[in-house]
Amino acid sequence: MTPPAAAPRPTDDRAFFGHPRGLGLLFATEMWERFSYYGLRPLLVLFMSAALADGGFGFERTQASAIVGIYAACVYLASLPGGWIADRWLGLRRAVLIGAVLITGGHLAIGLSGFAGAGAGTLCFFLGLVLIVLGTGLLKPNISAMVGDLYPEGGARKDAGFSIFYMGINTGAFVGQLVTGYLGERVGWHWGFGAAGVGMAFGLLMFWGLDGKMLGPIGADVVRDPDPAVQARRTATVRNATWVGLAVLALVFALAASGAVTLDPQAIGGAMTAVLVGLAVAFFAWLFAFGGLTTDEKKRSAVIFVLFVFAAVFWAAFEQAPTSLQLFAKDFTDLTLLGFEVPATWLQSVNSAFIIACAPAVGAVWVWMASRGWELSSPAKFTLGLALAGLGFLIMVSAANAVVASGGAVKVSPWWLIISYLLQTLGELSLSPVGLSSMTTLSPRRYVGQMMGIWFLAASVGNLVAGLVGGHVDPSKLEQTPAVFMGTAVALFVATAVLGALIIPIRRMMQPR
Repeated sequence: MTPPAAAPRPTDDRAFFGHPRGLGLLFATEMWERFSYYGLRPLLVLFMSAALADGGFGFERTQASAIVGIYAACVYLASLPGGWIADRWLGLRRAVLIGAVLITGGHLAIGLSGFAGAGAGTLCFFLGLVLIVLGTGLLKPNISAMVGDLYPEGGARKDAGFSIFYMGINTGAFVGQLVTGYLGERVGWHWGFGAAGVGMAFGLLMFWGLDGKMLGPIGADVVRDPDPAVQARRTATVRNATWVGLAVLALVFALAASGAVTLDPQAIGGAMTAVLVGLAVAFFAWLFAFGGLTTDEKKRSAVIFVLFVFAAVFWAAFEQAPTSLQLFAKDFTDLTLLGFEVPATWLQSVNSAFIIACAPAVGAVWVWMASRGWELSSPAKFTLGLALAGLGFLIMVSAANAVVASGGAVKVSPWWLIISYLLQTLGELSLSPVGLSSMTTLSPRRYVGQMMGIWFLAASVGNLVAGLVGGHVDPSKLEQTPAVFMGTAVALFVATAVLGALIIPIRRMMQPR
C-alpha cells in the first residue's frame, strides 16, 4: 500500500492564488480590522462635534479634532509595546487573537454608548477608544510579522505576498468607510459604530476558528532562550510591565471619569507632540554617542533622522483627512449626485480606491525609470511625495477661498477634494513604501526593530499635529479654513525645498565607504 502523502507545510502550499493558505486567513483578518478602524475614524470628529440634539457630544471642533489626533497617534504608538509583548510573552498568534477580542469589545462599547445615557454613554465611548488602541497595538504589528513568517525563503514571492496583504488593508478601508459612513450619517451614529464592530467580529471569529488549520505552527510560540531561568525572568519582566502599564492606564481613566482630573485634549496633544519629538532626538543622540556605530552607520542613521523629520511633516498633512478635510466635505461640499446626497464620509474612501488603482502603476514607473538609469534615490522620492501633498492642499486653498467669497452660501464641487486626495495618494505612494524600505536598508542591523519604531513615531507625531490643526475648519469662522490649507501647503513646500537641497549630500551619506 502506498502511504498517504504528507500534508504540505503551511509555508509550502500554493492554495491562495499561488501563496500559502494562511495568507488568505491573515488577509481576511486584516481586511476586517481595517474595515473597522477606517470605518470608525471619519465618523469620530463628526459625531463628537455634532450638537447634543443631533445625537453627538457637542464638543468644540478643535477639541474633537485633537481627540481624533491623539487616538490615531496612540494606535501607532501601541504597536511598539504590542510587538514587544508578543515577542517576549504571548507569541504572535495569541497577541493577534487577544488584540482582535479587545478591538471587538471596543467597538461594542462605542456602539452601545448611545443607549447608556449621557454620562455613562460618554464613558463607554472613550473606554471603547482605549480598548481599540490596546487591541490594535497587539494585532497590527504581529499579524504583519506572521505574513513574513509564511515566507522563510524571502525573495520576490514574499514581496508579492505582502502586496496581496496590502490590498486587503485597502479593500477593508474602502468598503468600511462606505458602509459605516452611510449608516452613521443617514441612519444613526451608533449604527455606523456598530457596523464597524460587526466587521471586526467577523475577522475575530474567522481567525479564532481557522488559525490552527491554516497557519500550523506559524506564530504559535515565542523564540525562547535556551536557559529556562533566563526565559522565565524575561517572561516575568514583560508580564509585570504589562500589568503595571494597564493599572496606570486604568487609574488615569478612573480619575478622568470621576472628574478628579480634567483632561484638555489640545493641551495633551501639544504635550505629546513635544515629548515624542524629544524622545526621537534623545534616541538619536544616545545612538550617536553610545550606540557603538561605525562611521558609515552614523551617516546612515543621520539619514534616517532626516527622513523621520520630513515623514512627520508629510503625515501631519496627510492625516488631516479625518479632521479638516472631513469637516470641509461635510460643511462646504456639494454632495448631491443624481438626486442622492452622498454621505460626507464616503469621500474618505477615495484614498483607498486610488491606492488600489495606482499602486501597481507607480511601482511599474519606478521599475521603468530604473531600467533606463533614471532611478530616483530615496530622498528624491520623499521630496516628490512632499511636493505632491503640497499641491493637494494648495488646490484646497482655492476651494476654501470660493466658500469664503460667498460668505459660506456656496458649496463647492467634490472634485476639489477628489483631486486633492489623488495628489496626496500619489505622494503617499512616493513616500510611505520608500520610508519602510529605507528603515530596513539603512539601519544598523542590531537596531532595525528600533528604527521601525522611529518610523511609527513619525506617523504618531504627524497624527497629533494633524489633530491639533484640523479642527479649525468651521462654518462660524470661515476665514480660518483657507489659512489651515495654506499653512499646510506652505509647510509642505518649505519641506520640499529643504529636502530637495539635501538630496545630493544625503545620497552621498547613504553610500558605504
